[in-house]
Amino acid sequence: MKIKSSVLSQLPNSLTLLNLMSGSAAVIMVLSGQALTAAFLVCLSLVFDFFDGFLARLLHVKSLIGRELDSLADVISFGLVPSLFLFDAMSKNSMLEATGTAGQWLPYAALLIAAFSAYRLAFFNLDERQVESFRGLPTPANAIFIISLSLISAHGPLYSESIISSIASSLWFQLLLIPLGCWMLVSDIPMFSLKFSGGFGFGKNRIRYLFLLLSLVLLLVFGIGGVPLIIVMYVAISLIAGAKIVDK
Repeated sequence: MKIKSSVLSQLPNSLTLLNLMSGSAAVIMVLSGQALTAAFLVCLSLVFDFFDGFLARLLHVKSLIGRELDSLADVISFGLVPSLFLFDAMSKNSMLEATGTAGQWLPYAALLIAAFSAYRLAFFNLDERQVESFRGLPTPANAIFIISLSLISAHGPLYSESIISSIASSLWFQLLLIPLGCWMLVSDIPMFSLKFSGGFGFGKNRIRYLFLLLSLVLLLVFGIGGVPLIIVMYVAISLIAGAKIVDK
């Protein structure tokens, strides 16, 4: 029984390690110029990241090691990878030539996303308020926002509405994403969690069902262009809902 219990306790950590491996492979794919494959691997990391916590709660095997390991994996998958996506998008931006020699160093500023993601994850592990809700933008949400915009920038109207594509392709907008993303990661803004509270009943989870429904609508209308809009909507709903919903 002890052996069986020990094996079960390691299942969530195994998923966390798969998250880490998918994120590491995504790093290689971005550096190899295979952005779509990298994005797919990040999606795998998201799945592993969701189910490792779900499985830990289901099996009642939460541990301090698991929590630390989860943050280490997230630094790669949702910190370094989006930094590299943004670095790649900025490096290939045709507007970069107009900035001169000094401007060629601008893409390296994207690495601040990785640094602030690491800081946020370290703080998250120590912040007792972030159990049922979040403070600041979660690293997976920030990663989704940056990666989707980087893909839209690279592939243009093929993937998205022309207006969204034009905005995403602007070097100045890409530069703005860096301080904006860094600030959102470490801000004290309350954000609701997608973890369903008290089962799947509508009463306590109405905000989650509303978010999922509106997300589906955005994807159907805008395609991949709806992905960054979903993150904007997530922040907007959290701001409107305020602490009354996220902290109860």
